[in-house]
Amino acid sequence: MSIFNFISLFGGLALFLFGMSTMSGGLEKTAGGKLEKILKKMTDRPIKALFLGVVITATIQSSSAVTVMLVGLVNSGIMQLGQSIGVIMGSNIGTTVTAWILSLAGIESDNFFVSLLKPSNFSPIIAFIGILMFMVAKKDRLKEIGGICLGFAVLMFGMEMMSDSMAPLSEMQEFRDLMIMFNNPLLGLLIGVVMTAVIQSSSATVGILQALSLTGTLSYSMAIPIIMGQNIGTCVTALISSIGVSKNAKRVAAIHVYFNLIGTAVLLALFYGINSIFNLTFAESAIDPAGIAVVHSIFNLATTVLLFPFSKLLEKLAVKTVKDKETEEKQTIIDERLLLTPAIAVSECRNHAVNMAKLAVDTIIRSISVIDKYDEKSAKEITDNEKRLDEYEDKLGSFLVKVSSMDLSNEDSNTVALLLHAIGDFERIGDHAVNIMKTAKEINDKKIVFSEKATAELKIATNAIKEILDITVNAFSEGSIDYALEVEPLEQVIDGLLSEIKSRHINRLTGGNCTIELGFVLSDLITNYERVSDHCSNIAVCLIQLSHSEFNAHKYLNNYKLSGSAEFTEKFEKYNSKYVLS
Repeated sequence: MSIFNFISLFGGLALFLFGMSTMSGGLEKTAGGKLEKILKKMTDRPIKALFLGVVITATIQSSSAVTVMLVGLVNSGIMQLGQSIGVIMGSNIGTTVTAWILSLAGIESDNFFVSLLKPSNFSPIIAFIGILMFMVAKKDRLKEIGGICLGFAVLMFGMEMMSDSMAPLSEMQEFRDLMIMFNNPLLGLLIGVVMTAVIQSSSATVGILQALSLTGTLSYSMAIPIIMGQNIGTCVTALISSIGVSKNAKRVAAIHVYFNLIGTAVLLALFYGINSIFNLTFAESAIDPAGIAVVHSIFNLATTVLLFPFSKLLEKLAVKTVKDKETEEKQTIIDERLLLTPAIAVSECRNHAVNMAKLAVDTIIRSISVIDKYDEKSAKEITDNEKRLDEYEDKLGSFLVKVSSMDLSNEDSNTVALLLHAIGDFERIGDHAVNIMKTAKEINDKKIVFSEKATAELKIATNAIKEILDITVNAFSEGSIDYALEVEPLEQVIDGLLSEIKSRHINRLTGGNCTIELGFVLSDLITNYERVSDHCSNIAVCLIQLSHSEFNAHKYLNNYKLSGSAEFTEKFEKYNSKYVLS
């Protein structure tokens, strides 16, 4: 074997791994956000979780990525440990899809239609379609599909290069002597573990084994332990990802390890036991890429059939292995392991931002309620919520900055931009809740009593603030532009309402019907109401602008408010007639 064959071998391996990474990355980017939503909705039953694990892994072509994602979701408290077991088992089945696609490399036929199934014949066509879509298409989704096609074509080209460069190995006596070592099942098992642990992709190492099988020197008895070792080796990624996470998240990785270890021990013992009794004729015959795909599929299907009924026992085993401490680690807001799947990370950030929005609104509503009836318990809850909102902004903001630097679709990039703007506004709303609570405490401590007119006016303003908060959080949670378009007209009404309350207060003050002290308190409340309304407007504007792929606040506001549009005028009049001072 010449030096050029070695260069071709490593070049083919590089292209193969690059193509697989490109293809799986494109698939994940295209489907990631949807898969994350489905993942959380369809894991309530083990059989649904199993099916879902198959589909997700077959879609994004990486069981390691799915398991690491599960570690992150469990660590964030989004999923329970029991929900992850079926997904883990399904992911092992889903990863066999790659082996079946790669097995097409071994097809040999004179039939034109059958020969079209050979990757070397159809991958150039896919590459041409991919580059055409990538260069010409204007829509991001089509560009992403083009990238997936290119990744697949590069993967197949790399597979062909590896296969061609390995062909001369079958003629080398040294190589034949080396292959004899694989007759030791423990050595084969170890090689499979190490290969996959280094490359961190069982799909990739199975592909390499399929290329090696084309030399005709690899038998079934040699390949079976290696394939089983590859399934154990894929657990290394999950084990690494479980460092520094909660106990339940560590148990996800433990279940993945136990699943593959138990399956390997049982099936390997079964194979060699049956072989020693019945002397299976196929065991010493040469294995081809299709044979490797069959063995890989049988192992994962058989292990799932064997262990699926004992899912609860696997969970108990993981709990006994990774024991609880007296003080469990503090649960993280969002786990950085989700960065391995950026589209899913963005979707999860949005879910957390929605939770933040609801917490901010609940806090401001609670603070308004203590104006009339102040109590220390509610005041503490408001302060604690504000600290939680600060933590959301800090942790979620830092995570979003990291996500923004990754390869995202245009839609996900817009979502990140929206979230980075919105979480700051929600945090400020929390600050104003604390300010209102402090004003309520001052009212309580100093026994300040508003006049009937001031109380009535403040109640109207409070109702308007509650409505704009409700509309804003609905707009943000649902991504609804219709809701968002309601915010700015109401914000303008609130500005006018608060301005009129100030004027009326000054008139009462000059007429001797109000005190300076009461005036300061009322002014503080009005100022905080006004700021809350402004933050609601900021969030709604972001939603509307990003829906039109624009981000110019002044331009939008001028167009919407000052152009005299019938839509804005109609909504403004509706709220203006609803919130009228008597």
